[in-house]
Amino acid sequence: MTTTPARRRALVVRGGWDGHKPVEATDMFVPFLEDSGFDVRIEDSNAVYADREEMDRTDLIVQCVTMSEISPEALAGLIGAVERGTGLAGWHGGIADSYRNSSDYLQLIGGQFVTHPARHPDQREGGEADNFLCYTVDVTDLGRTHEIMSGVEDFTLRTEQYWVLTDDLNDVLATTTHPVQPYHPWHRPVTTPAVWTRAWGKGRVFVATPGHSLPVLRDTSVRTIIERGMLWASRTASE
Repeated sequence: MTTTPARRRALVVRGGWDGHKPVEATDMFVPFLEDSGFDVRIEDSNAVYADREEMDRTDLIVQCVTMSEISPEALAGLIGAVERGTGLAGWHGGIADSYRNSSDYLQLIGGQFVTHPARHPDQREGGEADNFLCYTVDVTDLGRTHEIMSGVEDFTLRTEQYWVLTDDLNDVLATTTHPVQPYHPWHRPVTTPAVWTRAWGKGRVFVATPGHSLPVLRDTSVRTIIERGMLWASRTASE
């Protein structure tokens, strides 16, 4: 007699700044989650994090909320859920620039967006493309041994290149380097994480900084990394 494996539960929380298309972006990944054995619940508010019962039966949180706010109750619920084993995954500002005013959230995530350097002033036209640069995502030695990055080679994107502040608790799977330009004030190249994982209590956190737009999320390497990152972060039946 065979038994059907229990389906896992994924919670998609989306909102904040609409420029990152949180609805359309997360909708891209819902079919993948469902095909991977998840029942998916979608919420347009982070207030659900304060629901202890819901959090305890959630195996994976996929968050796409940029430049927003979170209540003390919701934040405590999110942190507590991850500490107890719920996975947390996201990309770009939806996870790395969600709640700027919360130091506890920043500690949980392990990185905070601070800027995306712009093009030369003479090339700027006043639109979002002023911040689009051609840059390389470089897989680290650790990344080459990790299941999330397996078979992924260094790749190039033309989009926002995130500069993030981070700490040493992150396991960095890929980096990107901001070069020295005569029109920028820094004086040497700066390398920052582009993809990382983080252990927090019994839970796992996954962050990928590429993902500004739907075309970037459709990039084969970016999409592969995000899909694998969500699966990696999720609580499993053995946990």
